[in-house]
Order: sequence, then structure tokens, then C-alpha cells
Amino acid sequence: MTGRPYTHLSMSIDPGQRPRIGISFYASITRARARVLESGRPYLVLESDEADVTVSTTGAGPVTAEDLDIARQIFNAAARYLADCERIHAELSQASDSAA
Repeated sequence: MTGRPYTHLSMSIDPGQRPRIGISFYASITRARARVLESGRPYLVLESDEADVTVSTTGAGPVTAEDLDIARQIFNAAARYLADCERIHAELSQASDSAA
């Protein structure tokens, strides 16, 4: 399955529920960055040509224990994503080298 990069945005609004927005980047992330504002608040941004997603502290306030937990989850998920991408890329490279 191959295709051009794209970003998918979905929104669901159900009676009695908070609205839910989903953003999926499919190989179209152009930049990922993390910074600390002058106020001391850290943030993480994933950017594409179509959308930006920013993650920061709860209520844009001081770092909480829950914020630390989420940051660790993001770190671990990103490390797993990197490892999976590297493994699959290596497997595909080996397969194409073998076919040549």
C-alpha cells in the first residue's frame, strides 16, 4: 500500500458528550520540535503542511505529575515508533537487495 502523504482530520459530536477531534498524519509530518516558552512551560509540536498539533502542560500551567506521565508515554511511544520504522525499513531494504 503506497500513496501520497496526507493528513486526516475527523470530528465527532455526540449528544451529551464532549466533541472529539482526531488528527492522523500519514507520512506528511514536516517537522517535530520541542521548546520551552519564556514562561517556563514546555511544549511539543508536530507539524505538516495541513495541520499542527501542540502538546503542553495541563491547562497551560506549571508541570504536574500527570504531565510528566504523559511526557514519558510520548517518549516511549516515539521510541517504539522509531524502532519499528528502523526494523521495517531494514527488512524492506534487505528484501529489495535480495531481489536485485
